[in-house]
Amino acid sequence: MSATVRPPSGPTAPDGAGGTGPGGARAGRVLAPLRGLAGRSRGSVPLRAALGAGVLSCVVFCLGSLLAGSYPLGSHSRNVVDMGTQYVPFHAYWRKTLLGGTDGDLLMNWNSGFGSNFLGDIGTYLSSPFDLMVVLFPADRVELALYVISTAKITAAGAAMAVLLLRLRRGPWPVAAVLGAGYAVCGWTLDNGAYVPMWLDGLLAFPLLCLVGEWARTGRRPVVGPLVVGLAWVSNFYTAYMATIGAGIVLLVRLLTDEEGRRRLTGVLHAARSVLIGVGLAAPLVLVIYSATKVAHPTPPVTFAPAAWPDVFARLLPATSSTESPALYIGTPALALALTMPFNRRLPARTRYGWPAAICLVALSLHWRPTHLLWHAGAEPNGVTDRQAFVLCGLLLIAAWLSTADGLPRPRALAAGLALLTALALAARGTYAVDRWSYPVFAVALFVGVLAAAAVLVAPRFENRARLLPVLAVALLVTAQAGEMAVAGMRVSRLELQHRSWSPRLGGQERDTAAVVAAKDDWPRSRTDPGADPGRNDQMIVGGQGGGYYSSLTAQITYDTLSALGHGYFAKGRRLVSLDSPVTDAVFSIGTRIRLVQDPAGGAGKVPRATTTAVPPLVTVRPGLRLPDSTARFGASVFANQEMLLGARVYDPPARTTKTRHGKGSLTLSTTCTPGSRAYLSALTFNGTATMNGGRPVAFAGKLPAVRPPVQSIGVVPASGKVRVELRHTGWLDLPKQPIGCLVASRLDQAVQRLRATGATDVRVGGHSVTARIPAGSTGTAVLAVPRIKGWRCAAGDGPARPAKSYLGLIAVPLDGRATSVSCDFRPPGLLRGAAIGATALACLTATAFWYGRTRRRREAPAAAPGV
Repeated sequence: MSATVRPPSGPTAPDGAGGTGPGGARAGRVLAPLRGLAGRSRGSVPLRAALGAGVLSCVVFCLGSLLAGSYPLGSHSRNVVDMGTQYVPFHAYWRKTLLGGTDGDLLMNWNSGFGSNFLGDIGTYLSSPFDLMVVLFPADRVELALYVISTAKITAAGAAMAVLLLRLRRGPWPVAAVLGAGYAVCGWTLDNGAYVPMWLDGLLAFPLLCLVGEWARTGRRPVVGPLVVGLAWVSNFYTAYMATIGAGIVLLVRLLTDEEGRRRLTGVLHAARSVLIGVGLAAPLVLVIYSATKVAHPTPPVTFAPAAWPDVFARLLPATSSTESPALYIGTPALALALTMPFNRRLPARTRYGWPAAICLVALSLHWRPTHLLWHAGAEPNGVTDRQAFVLCGLLLIAAWLSTADGLPRPRALAAGLALLTALALAARGTYAVDRWSYPVFAVALFVGVLAAAAVLVAPRFENRARLLPVLAVALLVTAQAGEMAVAGMRVSRLELQHRSWSPRLGGQERDTAAVVAAKDDWPRSRTDPGADPGRNDQMIVGGQGGGYYSSLTAQITYDTLSALGHGYFAKGRRLVSLDSPVTDAVFSIGTRIRLVQDPAGGAGKVPRATTTAVPPLVTVRPGLRLPDSTARFGASVFANQEMLLGARVYDPPARTTKTRHGKGSLTLSTTCTPGSRAYLSALTFNGTATMNGGRPVAFAGKLPAVRPPVQSIGVVPASGKVRVELRHTGWLDLPKQPIGCLVASRLDQAVQRLRATGATDVRVGGHSVTARIPAGSTGTAVLAVPRIKGWRCAAGDGPARPAKSYLGLIAVPLDGRATSVSCDFRPPGLLRGAAIGATALACLTATAFWYGRTRRRREAPAAAPGV
């Protein structure tokens, strides 16, 4: 940084020289140490900036974890919200898939939801090249692998931003490195991206796509540009979409602030070509995700409610955390430099006003519903509301760089920026997001930053200290920026654990369960369900083929089917949990069920125990079922729904249930059932305990629309046949018309025997296919115990494959008595169409390479002609 400024370079020559004009000689002496650090080779400057930003980003992020005492640099779990229940399990399963240890393949996940579209999940959670690093870690160190992957993405984002800043304008690379790290470890990263690792690909995509815009503006790298776009969209299309919008804004501002005004239309066309070809290259994966999203279970509607402006200003401060306002923290020194831009008269007028105008418009777009939906691809987000905030952080840091690259702004501009910063900080007082650490850390960082600026401003007056003061200024800037961010990371990490739900780290319980599952696994003759506890995509971690499943792409038909049968859920229906019921075990061919029980040896924890029962095969034949003539529909009773799908009456006919209320929070249910039968309770919103005939209380945890408890066994009916259930609950209680069902074991045994007698004699399951031999002369319908998600095609015998039919949500194949086999194959919707678009985009990229190669050779030919 310098107190003087070089003449502005042209818009197409961001590396223009400086140090001329009045005072240039003195400025040159002041900046000599920094220029020495930059090296003589111009190409080494971006490399050093990238390395500096990457190392600083990595150190700051890890230091924040160390100060917070979070794993792997401490004992506290990092499994906040979906990190533990979704992303860790997905990466554990991804590791097994890559190394060949799963039942499915890249298209089908047989372990989750009784069969789910895995390619869609790959594109949503696992398609980043960084995620391949999971294979470098042992199976029991997936959490460590995910931390390293997240840190690597943050490191790369800081390096990419530093390179972008130097591409926008030449300047001291140490300052570019500090600002690049400020982007990588911004508030959005600390509060959002660190716990949603696939979003971090968008953090990296934004500066890369801005570089693509720079190449388009100057007519460079016509082939590399589309490849970068394609890689960004493959890595995580959701945040890449936001980053593409942000990069478009940066390109537009660059073109509009170009003083020479050349090649504006050409730059836009080049950028559009890069984006279209790049997105086309990513189409095979993007269209699969899009198609899966269309048939996914939607979350309940969210009412748009923009954050109040004081809350927005609060998120500019360190150590703030909230899901209801945009995380905009970029470091107090960096923010102060960004706020000097409108007052920095050394900058051209277009630059001085164009960038602040763009930043203000982007900030306003967070508060207007149409633009808010545009940022989020038309879908109102649940949870974190302003997921595009990393773009605004990037724009603020670009403004900080452009206001500083040519030298530190004059004292008046600095004073105006500091005054504006102080006003914003004071406007945030008393808001909910401000932590007790926020203002003290802000004040210290601001003080150290002012000292750094003072060292630069006074350097020309101390000729004998001219070599030391600029270096001291950079050191103070690094201390202020990095130190504040590390403390902010520490505090945000602690706030996450205090105010948001989290899961314990993986440990011995998961290892023991995985061992039991592996010993009992009998797939595909029958399924092994690892159970519902702790209910976080367990089967992805420990194995098995259960109904538990948590994904943003949980299919609507899977949700409809399992919830109608009494399965519980979290996350407003997208996190389905296993149902411990012998009826649904028979329906889905669950021959082995793992339950966690209290350690019989007296230990404090729970240990897995396996129970094996005889169940029908994965493919059963229903002779009396004719499709499409069947009019079977699920009703309100989960017990009747189970009977319909099983094809037999196994519960007692619904008896009259009386309800007696004993004041607030207490209710008694009374009915009669067959002596010796097992009673089950279905309760939609019940949050409390159910005690049958004075026995052991059974806990239910319901809170619609987010959480619904599964049907649970509450006890065995006594010889008297009388059932009396005491409910003690909190909050609203919503019971179905038939809350109690009594299962008669002998009836279930008979139903299972019939299905085994008429079912498939041999079942073979491939990576994404099912083939079964059925008894000769079978008529009616073959029913596969697999949800009929979109993409299944089936055939009976040698007949043609057609889109699979559905019977109460499961795959059904009509039989005419001639077929002795059925076969089904899964192909993710959108894959073929995406492949066609991808092939077209590849052809366009090849044509582009040929055209530009030919043009370059034509230009080089006249220069080579005189030497021939």
